[in-house]
Amino acid sequence: MSRFLPLSDKEREEMLKEIGREDLFSPIPEELRLKDNLKIKAHSEKEVLDFFKKLADMNKNLTSFAGAGIYHHFIPSAVDYLSMREEFLTAYTPYQPEISQGTLQAIFEYQTMMSNILNMEVSNASMYDGATALAESILMAKRIVRKKNTVAISKGVHPHYLKVVKTYLKNLGINIIELELKDYATDIEGLKKLLSENDDIFAVAVGYPNFFGNVENLKDIVPIVKEYDKKAIVITSTTEPLAFGLIAPPGDFGVEIACGDAQSFGNYPGFGGPLLGFLTTTMKHVRQMPGRVVGKTKDVDGKTGYVLTLSAREQHIKRERATSNICSNQGWCMLRATIYLSLLGEEGFKKLASLNYSLSEYAKEKINKTKHFKVLNTKPTFNEFLVQTDVDFLKFRDMCEENGIFPGVRLAKFGLDKDKFILTCTEVITTEDIDKLIELMEKAQ
Repeated sequence: MSRFLPLSDKEREEMLKEIGREDLFSPIPEELRLKDNLKIKAHSEKEVLDFFKKLADMNKNLTSFAGAGIYHHFIPSAVDYLSMREEFLTAYTPYQPEISQGTLQAIFEYQTMMSNILNMEVSNASMYDGATALAESILMAKRIVRKKNTVAISKGVHPHYLKVVKTYLKNLGINIIELELKDYATDIEGLKKLLSENDDIFAVAVGYPNFFGNVENLKDIVPIVKEYDKKAIVITSTTEPLAFGLIAPPGDFGVEIACGDAQSFGNYPGFGGPLLGFLTTTMKHVRQMPGRVVGKTKDVDGKTGYVLTLSAREQHIKRERATSNICSNQGWCMLRATIYLSLLGEEGFKKLASLNYSLSEYAKEKINKTKHFKVLNTKPTFNEFLVQTDVDFLKFRDMCEENGIFPGVRLAKFGLDKDKFILTCTEVITTEDIDKLIELMEKAQ
């Protein structure tokens, strides 16, 4: 990788002359400009390291049962090592295939893996996150079904995703109807009633698994929507695609757009990001898909090569002709996911999903035997579920943290019920960790 070479003074002068300015910052009012040097005290490298170590030592190292959209999985060291190679550490678009074959092949492999995992025909090169992936999926559905202007979205979709969708659609003339839940899953009868009373719906979006952990009944939902209008699009939104190592993927049910967030594939939770949106669809809709698609081909010598095959919004496409404002992809996060999935392999992927499910079921069984806590899910779940308590959750959480455990994500964080929380079990959790949490639940008052 070449080092960054700054412009010379002469080159800067020529550029400023070209735009008719003597000073690049002339448009900034004089009163807003910094007159003096920033008053920052100089520190040695050791002093800086000591300062940040003290800050880091203030963090609590807890066994975490948090999930609700961002997940803590074990990440093999090879993911960090390979993704940190300098050849990959650039966000620049691989426009020149002759010098970008490594990046292009990584994207192609990611697309292939995501298509296989979701049993869909095509995947794009990734999106910013699960929320924007859902918003773009709805806009994509609108381009496919042009004459209708209403989308029905299940309240089982992640609340943050729903907020982003509302922001996206606010000024586009698209109406949103929120589908009610029954037992924390989309109300099938309510969906039927809505479709019988409204002839303006172009898409129905559901969480799969949904925000509350329930595996939605796509076997019924998809036929109901298609009976209403064969052109209407069913969209699934997934926060934890590892689930598809165990449950049937969206493509098995005839879903036409399956999107979500793949942060759980080789990317750390961090402080809520960075994330990795994905969007998959069928070949008949590929030209309405946002983002970009890498294709596999052969060069003039007959050797395998990779190129940008489709792109919905790039510098060479007029804005008014673009199908999306997404003109990039989460390249490095996508790379980490690709390495992670390659290391797991198909059998490893299934075994990991099974382990997550087993730990979750073990926890559910134990919790239901406690006095003050109850699992609310009556439908199948994957690795997270909803718990209700009749004790003060904040006091219970404080007690857990004092004992080295973070018990889960409170629904009040999303403007929902204060007495309920989502508890998640991934492979980084052990049965001993669960037993310790159960002991604390038994002590709660």
